[in-house]
Amino acid sequence: METIPDTSGYMIAGYLIAFATMGIYTLSMYLRKKNLKRDLETLEALEAEQTKKK
Repeated sequence: METIPDTSGYMIAGYLIAFATMGIYTLSMYLRKKNLKRDLETLEALEAEQTKKK
């Protein structure tokens, strides 16, 4: 009678890789949002400066 191989280590490794990938993606989205907010503030300041000169 054949025994079923123990592949639980591969399952755990797969979950760890999946969660790490999701964590990196979430961090990337947070940093992008932060940079976009900073860019928007810069553009608004430039626009205010432009309208003040006119």
